[in-house]
Amino acid sequence: MRAEGAARGEGLERFTSPGKGRGLRAWQRFAPGELLFSCPAYTCVLTVSERGNHCECCFARKEGLSKCGRCKQAFYCNVECQKADWPMHKLECSAMCVFGQNWNPSETVRLTARIIAKQKTHPERTQSEKLLAVKEFESHLDKLDNEKRELIQNDIAALHHFYSKHMEYPDNAVLVVLFAQVNCNGFTIEDEELSHLGSAVFPDVALMNHSCCPNVIVTYKGTLAEVRAVQEIEPGDEIFTSYIDLLYPTEDRNDRLRDSYFFTCDCKECITKEKDKDKLEIRKLNEPPSAETVRDMIKYARNVIEEFRRAKHYKSPSELLEVCELSLDKMGSVFEDSNVYMLHMMYQAMGVCLYMQDWDAALRYGEKIIKPYSKHYPLYSLNVASMWLKLGRLYMGLENRTAGVKALKKAIAIMEVAHGKDHPYISEIKNEFKDH
Repeated sequence: MRAEGAARGEGLERFTSPGKGRGLRAWQRFAPGELLFSCPAYTCVLTVSERGNHCECCFARKEGLSKCGRCKQAFYCNVECQKADWPMHKLECSAMCVFGQNWNPSETVRLTARIIAKQKTHPERTQSEKLLAVKEFESHLDKLDNEKRELIQNDIAALHHFYSKHMEYPDNAVLVVLFAQVNCNGFTIEDEELSHLGSAVFPDVALMNHSCCPNVIVTYKGTLAEVRAVQEIEPGDEIFTSYIDLLYPTEDRNDRLRDSYFFTCDCKECITKEKDKDKLEIRKLNEPPSAETVRDMIKYARNVIEEFRRAKHYKSPSELLEVCELSLDKMGSVFEDSNVYMLHMMYQAMGVCLYMQDWDAALRYGEKIIKPYSKHYPLYSLNVASMWLKLGRLYMGLENRTAGVKALKKAIAIMEVAHGKDHPYISEIKNEFKDH
């Protein structure tokens, strides 16, 4: 009985966290790697680009999935998965046939449509809402600027456009709140290499507050979220996860938190800014650059990161690689290779090289990234694990078995704590070096 209880959040309680509102607190000890609780998705949606690779219902990754006979676009493990998914898939199935190539609602719109449908069919509290109900989600409506409100109205228009046949809508004001809630409380599900698989709502997971020194990590087993300790947790400790990528310096992290979640973090890392000096490391030159030169280069770096994010939608891979190389060249006159802005653009360059199947170039970038990543990120980091994994798979593909096995073992060491020793990803990776 004990194990089932633990998976349901035994040893945890909802409480009012001073200055933070609702939160989650432990009243028993948890060691690193220990599961605090798991939460099935209230509802979820597989990203369009992964159709055919993953089951639309359980997100299992396998060969030989069966496709929906009507739309021919949703794929399933078996009849059971197809039947279980039908209440959600029927919202899209006939619309995809009607709209054809013009069927393109955003993932947020797709997820929100499913929440509306689920609330109709399951008005009672679900297994995903033991501690926090979807209806209690924070919307931060009063903090939305005009641009964010306009984006929500665009989403509402798309919802009406693509889903009108199978949906009864609440009125506009209710939809504004719901989209604002989804924007603040939705989760992206990623695979072991942190590739995007889909979006979901995990109400009990959304109860946890943020810290840049998190004591838990959230991973996914299909559409089940699992929360494990990555630090010693004592009775009475609040449970903190991280809402954002922790690579960046304090100012950037808080800009991101304010923009997406409407608060400023006051964790130990944000107050001491202890890691910022290493994260913003300057090249050691005979004549050190002036404070103004450094400031200008940081401004340039932030702009180029944003520019690249937008360029991904319209530039070719070779053009994107050129943006990376030019910006690395320019930033490298002031920044060390271990500077997080350099690492950001190297990571983007590596991604483009992987896409272009230039394995040697991807490996060169990865080898430069991994050591500073291990220094800048917390001890058990999915970003570090996924980088070791990419490196290991590249080495294996390029017939360097010794380096490959070593890198894959480093990934596994982190993943055994973050994902749990019995996670299917870990057995898959172990098979990779057995088979090779």
